[in-house]
Amino acid sequence: MTKVFLYVRGKDDIRGFLCAGHADYAQAGSDIVCAAVSALTQGCVNALETVAGVRPVVRVNEGFLAARLPEAVPDAHDAQVLLHGMLQGLRDIQTQYPQHVRLIVQPVK
Repeated sequence: MTKVFLYVRGKDDIRGFLCAGHADYAQAGSDIVCAAVSALTQGCVNALETVAGVRPVVRVNEGFLAARLPEAVPDAHDAQVLLHGMLQGLRDIQTQYPQHVRLIVQPVK
């Protein structure tokens, strides 16, 4: 199962996420659920840099991607729109494949 931890401050301020594990929907290389989650999370990280001008702190490994926003974000609105768009896509995937994707919201200070 792929687990995505969303780190949220207050009600709607997404500060980062951690995505770990394989969805195990199909064999590696043919897993559409893993591919969808990877596309959303990696696309969000890339868009944070290229669209919002925010350089998140990123850690990557096989089956693992973590990203967090720096404390000072030049345009927090754009970054939040991108993160909330990623969240909506992940919710949609979780709804369709609940045995393969789990979203976990974790409050942060």
